[in-house]
Amino acid sequence: MEHYTIATVAEESPDFRRVLWTGAHSQLVVMTIPPGGEIGEEVHEDTDQILTFVSGIGEAIVSGQKRKVVAGDLVVVPAGRTHNFLNTGENPLILYTVYGPAHHAEAAVHKTKEEADAKEAAGEDEPPTED
Repeated sequence: MEHYTIATVAEESPDFRRVLWTGAHSQLVVMTIPPGGEIGEEVHEDTDQILTFVSGIGEAIVSGQKRKVVAGDLVVVPAGRTHNFLNTGENPLILYTVYGPAHHAEAAVHKTKEEADAKEAAGEDEPPTED
């Protein structure tokens, strides 16, 4: 069994992205988006994503629809939808997200968005494959 006090774990992580757990069908990740930062517009063709916001203020953009997000909000991004999340506040935007299936390398830690983008571009952030 894995057990997390997830809001605390998310708030204590200084990293842009940290994979906490990877299973056969899903993955748990915490993220910290700095003020003025963003996740970056993307599409996960075969992966659903559920994001829960722990602290900060931001904007969710999913398939062109925009909504303000604050602590306690949850946003569902179905597979195949264009999405981005921006920090519009003065403090970090902190969240945890569940991917189904896994979307990142098991136990990946990316300190910055730039590092995350570079690892993805180099093919070093691939989810585990079934053998």
